[in-house]
Amino acid sequence: MRQSITYIFLFFAAVSFAQKEFHVFPKDGNHVKGSPNGDGSLDKPWDLQTALSQSSKRVNGGDIIWLHKGIYNGRYKSTLKSVNENFITVSGFEDDLVILNGNIESKVKQVLEISGNNIVFKNFEVTFLGDYSRSEHDDNFKACTGIHHVSGVAKFQNLKIYNNPGLGFGSWKNTGGSVIEDCMIYFNGWDGNVRGFGEGMYVQNNSEEVRVIRNNIIFGNYYKGIEVWSASSGNKGDFVKNIILSNNIIFNNGVPSGRHWGNVIVATNDREAINIARNIKLNNNVLYHNVDLLTHKKLGNASSLALGFIKQAPVENVEVANNLIIGQNNGFSIMPAKSLLFKNNIVYTGYIHLDKTTKPFLETGKLSLADNIYYTKKNKAFRILKHKDYTLSEWQNTFDVDKESEWKHLKDFEIKPVLKIQKLSSKPNEFNVALLEKNGNDVTVDFSNYNIKRNSSFKIYDLENRNKVVKSGTISKNEKITFPMSLKAFEKPLHNTIAIKTADNFGVYRIVFEEKKQKRNVFKQFFGWLF
Repeated sequence: MRQSITYIFLFFAAVSFAQKEFHVFPKDGNHVKGSPNGDGSLDKPWDLQTALSQSSKRVNGGDIIWLHKGIYNGRYKSTLKSVNENFITVSGFEDDLVILNGNIESKVKQVLEISGNNIVFKNFEVTFLGDYSRSEHDDNFKACTGIHHVSGVAKFQNLKIYNNPGLGFGSWKNTGGSVIEDCMIYFNGWDGNVRGFGEGMYVQNNSEEVRVIRNNIIFGNYYKGIEVWSASSGNKGDFVKNIILSNNIIFNNGVPSGRHWGNVIVATNDREAINIARNIKLNNNVLYHNVDLLTHKKLGNASSLALGFIKQAPVENVEVANNLIIGQNNGFSIMPAKSLLFKNNIVYTGYIHLDKTTKPFLETGKLSLADNIYYTKKNKAFRILKHKDYTLSEWQNTFDVDKESEWKHLKDFEIKPVLKIQKLSSKPNEFNVALLEKNGNDVTVDFSNYNIKRNSSFKIYDLENRNKVVKSGTISKNEKITFPMSLKAFEKPLHNTIAIKTADNFGVYRIVFEEKKQKRNVFKQFFGWLF
């Protein structure tokens, strides 16, 4: 009897702490309307702002807020906060298309602002729909950020952040420990008087908790792709530190404004040398700008990776390993760095640029470079600005670096065409695939090591035109699938008449697998317990 009472007690305890689910619909929905007077049930759903304003007494860690299909017109602020060790989840419901549309009249300068703590945001879009200006020259222009993450730990998974007339995603200094993964961030920004403005992502961190940015696709923003950066000076503390960027694919940023800008920069502009970019890791990323890999001509300026910005604030303890870095004349630069590990990278550029103030750190061994492959247009490729150009052998002998590295001319560029196959953490049946084939030929990709179920169907999307299937079929016995590289189906994005598709030598794709459901034998269905 006592044992039975114990089980009953445990059962009711489990029920009382069970996960709760709440439901949200657009307040102007066609069929079901969300309301501030609802209770979050399917019968009486909330509108989005009401859901994002709930106290931890009502919505707490372990609970899920489902966003149902529709366009959510407005600008929103989330103050959700978990007060236990679990995360609150705010997610699109199943496969519903959920769009937060910020194109409304409002003085609020972001589509979604986030404070609070321990929240997961996943499976929805943040954008501007319809007509609006993206030029400072227009009287009606108003800049607006996509996501403005102000404070607290959060996880962002499988979000699409695009076509916002401002910064795509800002995650600021009081957000250490957060994770941004499996997101697509593209065509954010606006045309300014002197250049394009609006990065894909701008991140900082003032805590000792590591921030992680992994497996994101970031391209075609009006200014830079990712800025790990602070533009301010005179700070009392450091808040550009403890950040990991891994397995991201970042390409052709700046193109909508008429020229390429940096894909990634890691630096600060603190002339008092207090706020130093430090403890940053960039591993296994693909950084690319359009280049002619066949004729090697017309190399303009297109930085793929820049480390450091001013001599007063050299970056410290930065690790750059196993990346592909393709840019134009200034594809990779160290401007400057106090301590650096640069290893196992492939670099395609006009020159390797180093600031003159970096020379003492080279001479004292603070900069460690090894096992890299450099493709440049001249053999004297290592340029210390306002000082001297070096061949690889001169570079090695003078500074005792890059001992196991190789130098090759641009015309000799060769690489295996499959650059990256990366499974999404948030959707294990989906993969990001990056390919590079300098002749623009189709590429066959082997999925035999990824545990794809036999006879699974697949759909391939070009991520520059995410909603169009470019190929579909059923995976063969050898589990190899050929991807089309020369795609004529690309459509220019809304409010962007300048950007062109990436060159046919480079492609970024999403492949979605779906396991075919097996029909069960009727006899076995009824007598399955015998088998």
